[in-house]
Order: sequence, then C-alpha cells, then structure tokens
Amino acid sequence: MKSALRLRRSTDFDHVRKQGKPYRHSSMLLSRVKNDLPYNRYGFVTSKKIGNAVTRNLTKRHLREATYHLHPRLHQGYDIVLIARPSIVEQPFAQVQRILEKLYQQARLIRDE
Repeated sequence: MKSALRLRRSTDFDHVRKQGKPYRHSSMLLSRVKNDLPYNRYGFVTSKKIGNAVTRNLTKRHLREATYHLHPRLHQGYDIVLIARPSIVEQPFAQVQRILEKLYQQARLIRDE
C-alpha cells in the first residue's frame, strides 16, 4: 500500500478515534471519519495484547493486504483506523478478509457496482 494512503501521525489516529464512528466485530474494530481528501488513508493498530512482535506484524500485514484488495471498491475521502483484537490471531487470512469486508459494508464504505 502506498505511503500516501497510510495514517502515520498520532494526532491523525487520535482524531479518528475521538471523532470517528466505530464499527465492531469480535476480531477487530473499524473507525472512520471524513478527511476532505480525494482518497482514503488507513491506519492499523495492534497492541501487545495480540502477542509478540512477530504476531503483531503478521496481523498488520494481513490487515494491510486485505485492505489493499478492497481499496478500489471503497468510497474515497475517509480516514480509517483498524484496531485488531486478540481473537484475530487464530483467524486465517481468508477469514480476516471476510471480516474486514463485512465491517466495510457495515460502515457503508463499499461502493455499489
């Protein structure tokens, strides 16, 4: 995923967490807020509750990859933060994709085609 599409500053993460609308699943939480840009920016959070560094990085890679595949189908102009929960560790990548697609649908971010 291009670096321009990534949230990096903690102030951006804080803004999305405080102002954004949350959508919950037992394995992750999605928060979104309008950003007044012509593209989406994404942030991924994995806490130490997830596991060691290897597990956290693998989880982030799965979330980034699933988001990368869904990005062309999404409405643009949002900052989106995905927060992984410990139950995501047991999920295979295909299940992570399905969960993420379900959350994006709940958030009404997937375009009708």
